[in-house]
Amino acid sequence: MGNTVAREDFEWVYTDQPHADRRKEILAKHPEIKALMKPDYNLIWVVVLMVLAQLTAFYLVKDLDWKWVIFWAYVFGSCISHSMTLAIHEISHNSAFGNSKAMWNRWFGIFANLPIGLPYSISFKRYHMDHHRYLGGDGIDVDIPTNFEGWFFCTRFRKFIWIVLQPLFYAIRPLCINPKPITRLEIINLLAQLSFDVVIYYLWGVKSIFYMLAGSILGLGLHPISGHFIAEHYMFLKGHETYSYYGPLNLLTFNVGYHNEHHDFPNIPGKSLPLVKKIAAEYYDNLPQYNSWIKVLYDFVMDDTISPYSRMKRQLKGEVKQD
Repeated sequence: MGNTVAREDFEWVYTDQPHADRRKEILAKHPEIKALMKPDYNLIWVVVLMVLAQLTAFYLVKDLDWKWVIFWAYVFGSCISHSMTLAIHEISHNSAFGNSKAMWNRWFGIFANLPIGLPYSISFKRYHMDHHRYLGGDGIDVDIPTNFEGWFFCTRFRKFIWIVLQPLFYAIRPLCINPKPITRLEIINLLAQLSFDVVIYYLWGVKSIFYMLAGSILGLGLHPISGHFIAEHYMFLKGHETYSYYGPLNLLTFNVGYHNEHHDFPNIPGKSLPLVKKIAAEYYDNLPQYNSWIKVLYDFVMDDTISPYSRMKRQLKGEVKQD
């Protein structure tokens, strides 16, 4: 990618993101891909089963010793919680009920949010659309770390701590970079979540609540699945800002690893992204890719040339429309 200026902080670029142009090119060559732009109704039943699985787990851990509550929170609860955040990611793209039933997706996102313990589904939708429209946009894309994160988390030990604390930074970063007024749906999301948490505490006690919250925090921090946070857009190779992962953890994450494919076609559900890659293989096979998120986490910590600053950033021009 040309027009890149080396700086002491982020990698600033003055070109548009590559995904829109590649989408046009692929659709011109492979118009059959348009047939994949439809809801994935199986997502509804998968999410319902995941919610029921966590409800069962809340009940089963209520009388366990604390060491086993912690053990199961990391081994099982964290996987389900992180997987559910990626189901919410799918729902934010209206993959459950389709674009014609956008509000059904919003309500379903609030339902999917319940076993995570902390309300975020509606807010995530608002900010995630900005991430797609304005990838790397300065002051808009809250997936980009703050200057403090890049400046402070620059040693191996500090980068390790940054990975552990990723849930905290993802929660605080929007308030620092691009705060938005609270909407009615966000208040409903909050009230629904608080009501659910109170009911779980009343029914099964503090261990079930701890299992729920600890699983969510651990699953989004130092966890193999969390490698996708770094794998998606951190520049391990200069000039490349989006990377795909084709390993087995896609089975737990609704194929979020197919990230170039996802940014090229955000209206295609994760279930169908492998088909996109297969149909348009000439566009994806030669792009940089990963086969291990664990190795991504290891390399991020151990490679002294990589840090939270290793992102492409754009100074946006013209009118910016946000959700």
